[in-house]
Amino acid sequence: MASDWDFTYAVARIRVLETHLLSDADVGAMVAAKDEDAVLTYLRDKGWGDASGTKDAEEILKIEDEKTWATMRELRVDSSVFDVLALPKIYHNLKAAIKEVCTSYSNERAFYADDRYGRDQMVRIIQDRDFSALPEAMRQVAEEALETMLHTRDGQLCDILVDRACLDAIEAAGQKSNAKVIRAYAESFVAVTNIKIAVRAARTGKSPDFLQKALAPCKAFDVRLLAQAAFAGEDALMEYLNQSGYSEAAEALEQSPSAFERWCDNAQIRAIKPQKYEVCSVGPLVAYVLARQNEIKTARIILSGKANSLSDDAIRERTREMYV
Repeated sequence: MASDWDFTYAVARIRVLETHLLSDADVGAMVAAKDEDAVLTYLRDKGWGDASGTKDAEEILKIEDEKTWATMRELRVDSSVFDVLALPKIYHNLKAAIKEVCTSYSNERAFYADDRYGRDQMVRIIQDRDFSALPEAMRQVAEEALETMLHTRDGQLCDILVDRACLDAIEAAGQKSNAKVIRAYAESFVAVTNIKIAVRAARTGKSPDFLQKALAPCKAFDVRLLAQAAFAGEDALMEYLNQSGYSEAAEALEQSPSAFERWCDNAQIRAIKPQKYEVCSVGPLVAYVLARQNEIKTARIILSGKANSLSDDAIRERTREMYV
């Protein structure tokens, strides 16, 4: 990886691009817009989309995602810097490929696009049992999950195995990284995902065995205590979250499921906000990519809400906090 000094020019460029990121005020304006077309007009006025003038919402969002990665290529940033951000999508593709191979049901829309581990590549790997073609940390769980699915047809157990391996891989990537932003992202991602799992487990009465398999060790809290609280029920879990410094998560849970999902994403944005003050490290570049992903997700939420005639209050409850 390049030295911090090598990122000086790239960070300077990112500082300019940050001025074009959506702000909380922009989000408020889009929520207040009359309809989906008005939101799209607002986004196009902000430079979203391309010269084709497409009015298709998903196409515009796809163009914006592509712009983000084109910027990183233009700045000649080593793509390995962003490997940790791709892990959730790659592990998701692994699950989708295992299920496709085991059920013979094909659904290309179940996969994320990825140059190395997209649908075609991942299905071939699973069909051929070519596990050596996968990242080293993924090989064992890929074989285990495939055998589990073949012998039990238990899709949920397959998901648990792969999702847990994904969390372990993200935690390991954070610990190995010299970049503060990647450590912060990894720690926040694993902690927030553990809380999501615990909440679902408490509400559906999952067993201690399920919780032991699904929850990943992390620095934020003792997952054994989190598991005990989740198994005891939602009230016990809320009490544990309040005692562990996650009172905002507990408050959001009391409010609504959508408010809790919003808190989960906001927690990760807050974890990377200190990168706005870094001047010569990879941190601001990774933070910019995450900020862009966050605003694209928020735009999608607003557009979907308008398309489905949700009230402004219902949409506002679902919108995310912006990076700038």
